[in-house]
Amino acid sequence: MKSYNVCLKDTAKKFTKRLFYSLFDCEQEETHGDYLENTFIEIVSKLEIENGKEIWETFKTQLPEIRKKLDLDAIAFESNDPASHSLTEIYLAYPGFYAISIYRLSHALYKLGVHILPRMMSEYIHGITGVDIHPGATIGDSFYIDHGTGIVIGETSIIGKHVKIYQGVTLGGISVSKSLASTKRHPTIDDNVCIYANATILGGDIIIGANSIIGANVWITESVPENSLVTYQTEIKIRPRKNGIQE
Repeated sequence: MKSYNVCLKDTAKKFTKRLFYSLFDCEQEETHGDYLENTFIEIVSKLEIENGKEIWETFKTQLPEIRKKLDLDAIAFESNDPASHSLTEIYLAYPGFYAISIYRLSHALYKLGVHILPRMMSEYIHGITGVDIHPGATIGDSFYIDHGTGIVIGETSIIGKHVKIYQGVTLGGISVSKSLASTKRHPTIDDNVCIYANATILGGDIIIGANSIIGANVWITESVPENSLVTYQTEIKIRPRKNGIQE
């Protein structure tokens, strides 16, 4: 009977946390440097991936650029959220920023041909934050997630710069056969788009044009031109009550 090394889930969880800490804390970087390298090599070896040390060395050279991107993300959070009080609060207390951080780290590994470990990293942070970002997705600079719970961003999604997404948003794919797995199945979101809560956007051919606003609860399966406002309208009735009894 084949062994699937499911205990690696715990190892990946610890690796992911320490990798995040080391990215923003110089003392943690010095303390955990050897652990991160040795654990990465151990994990990919058990996943039957060759050249683990070379992949790690390449990944390490990308960490400064990942940190720069995350600093831009943090500034986007502080600029867009009136409830924030400082950048320090973003780094320490915002689940959306935590989710984006692990996404950017896992995405770099994904591009280096390591697939299972990035998925384990994304599933760990999904469980912590409720944000499900596939490491294969492409996300531009200054990305802002408000609240975050319930967000789903599929593997072939492409998101531009200065995009804002609220809780419950799905960037999903319309069901295709397994033979089409390599095709683009998820939407493209151009620069400066804002997508409000519980909007669902489906399909690999769908493009949401730059500077558009997608309102809450909409269902989109066709492209939206630039500078558009898309809303879902429903009738809400407010009736007076007398003595606690509805008329």
